[in-house]
Amino acid sequence: MSSDTDRDETQGLSRRAFVGTAAAVGAIAATTLRTAGAATLAAVPPPGFSPLSVPGKIVKATKAGCLQANGLYPKPDDAKAMLEAAMLELSGQKTLGAAFGKFVHKDDKVAIKVNGIAKGKKFGTNKELVDVILEGVMAAGVPATSIVVYEQFYSFLAGTRIDQSNLPAGVKAMVHINKDMATPEIEFSDGKEKILTKYARPLMEATAVINVSLIKDHDNAGYTGCLKNMTHGSISNPSKHHAHRSSPQIAKLYAHEAIKSRVRLHVVDGFKLMYDGGPVQVVSYVPHEAVYVTTDPVAMDAFGYEMVDKVRVEKGMKTLKAAGREPAYIAAAGDMGLGIADRSKHVVKEIKL
Repeated sequence: MSSDTDRDETQGLSRRAFVGTAAAVGAIAATTLRTAGAATLAAVPPPGFSPLSVPGKIVKATKAGCLQANGLYPKPDDAKAMLEAAMLELSGQKTLGAAFGKFVHKDDKVAIKVNGIAKGKKFGTNKELVDVILEGVMAAGVPATSIVVYEQFYSFLAGTRIDQSNLPAGVKAMVHINKDMATPEIEFSDGKEKILTKYARPLMEATAVINVSLIKDHDNAGYTGCLKNMTHGSISNPSKHHAHRSSPQIAKLYAHEAIKSRVRLHVVDGFKLMYDGGPVQVVSYVPHEAVYVTTDPVAMDAFGYEMVDKVRVEKGMKTLKAAGREPAYIAAAGDMGLGIADRSKHVVKEIKL
């Protein structure tokens, strides 16, 4: 399977940072237990702070011509204008810092989960968008030293064009390579067998997570957006959770308090839309020129799935369901109370710049 295999990129860890990672992994392995104690792994917001939650609401900001001449990356000023407009609408605030302050507190430890799995640098979370998120989080009062941007592997982080050298001073870039874990083994079932899984240290050390996902076709799950970016990108053995199109495994992994209690906000990088060949090959995509923000990953994934199918039909292709890749995990997540899957119950506010 090409998408989330447990391939070992330790050869890319010939960096001094790996020494510390290896030591941490060893310490964790020495105390590994098997447990289903979800509540003990929950994050709690700072005292007196209640993060904003708006189930079923999606805000979309669009701007024609927002891509650079190469057609790959957004123009920095446009990325900022689009995200700022979307955040002000979702939060009801008047400044970028105040808007992010509805989701993160100055005392939070904030993790930003990006996505760069696609080959090369053609279809990853765009650095131009992450730069604005970092600006907003710090304007909300969170110190740079309390912020981490993380991915699964070094090559995936490279796909976002983000590295330690181009982040604001104090902000850390991290990868976990499916080894740097920070929980005991937790038992899940795919309906046939029991799977023992751990959650990654960059996730677990955070009290608040901002999930920055994409709009993409997926060769196994059908669609990959908010839910899957958090689950299969933050655990020890993602390939073990691919049976029957990753459903309901994605929903179950997200429903665990390790993730559910931490994710406060979803920012969807919709500058391009991949309708086939995902998540790795970057075969077929179109300009989409949009940024989305929401607190509801299920609603956003249902909406994104619908948009991918729309483009596929326009291109004379089968829908994902007809192609045998219906992302059933989205409905399963709705059934588990992780958000609203029913498209008729969504409120989508579009802002055109």
